[in-house]
Amino acid sequence: MNKPQTTLARQLQDHFGDAIQSVSTACHETTCVIGRDHWLDVCRELRDHPDFHFEQLIDLCGVDKLGFGLSEWKTEEATFTGFSRAVEKLGPGRFTWEERPREKVKNRFVVVVHLLSLKHNRRLRLKCFAPDEGLLIVPSLVEIWNGANWFEREAFDLFGIIFKGHPDLRRILTDYGFVGHPFRKDFPLIGNVEVIYDEKAGRVVYQPVSIKPRVNVPKTKRRDSRYLVKGQETC
Repeated sequence: MNKPQTTLARQLQDHFGDAIQSVSTACHETTCVIGRDHWLDVCRELRDHPDFHFEQLIDLCGVDKLGFGLSEWKTEEATFTGFSRAVEKLGPGRFTWEERPREKVKNRFVVVVHLLSLKHNRRLRLKCFAPDEGLLIVPSLVEIWNGANWFEREAFDLFGIIFKGHPDLRRILTDYGFVGHPFRKDFPLIGNVEVIYDEKAGRVVYQPVSIKPRVNVPKTKRRDSRYLVKGQETC
């Protein structure tokens, strides 16, 4: 375990106590989970306190944990991870809108933030889970790190996470009339509607999706060195 990161994890736990839910260190990276009620206070302290001084927000994004931990891409040379959902058509997103999965997943949506301290030359990952019931509301970080503005708009657009207190929360990548949030794993890969130019109406209109669901799976198995059986290698 990396000593500076171990020290940071201990500092976070000692300084914030019950205000944070957990702190962990893996692969030389420290991750801190913070509850929504303490999200703004802890983040502001991380920015202003001289022991932390995380003055720069590097990234903010949303994550949908639906289907998290499923094994993927089960083939002859299978490993635990990969892309089996593309082969079996069972994964989130590979269904019609009417057949979308509706199972409840605890802590399904999470906001992930990466911070950088130039003063101490170290990084920190923060996580804040959106509510499981009702609206996916998480406090906005724009008042602390102004650079979070567009990142939060992106997470709102793609995942439907609402950032309370954001000064201008609206879509940033999809069209204003777009239906749904395309990075949710229960969103159909073909979408809900398509946009075309109607020559008769003389304008752009929406219509039901006309393409058929499809999965792009390689038809050829590559027999290169990665698939040679041990002991049968050839020059």
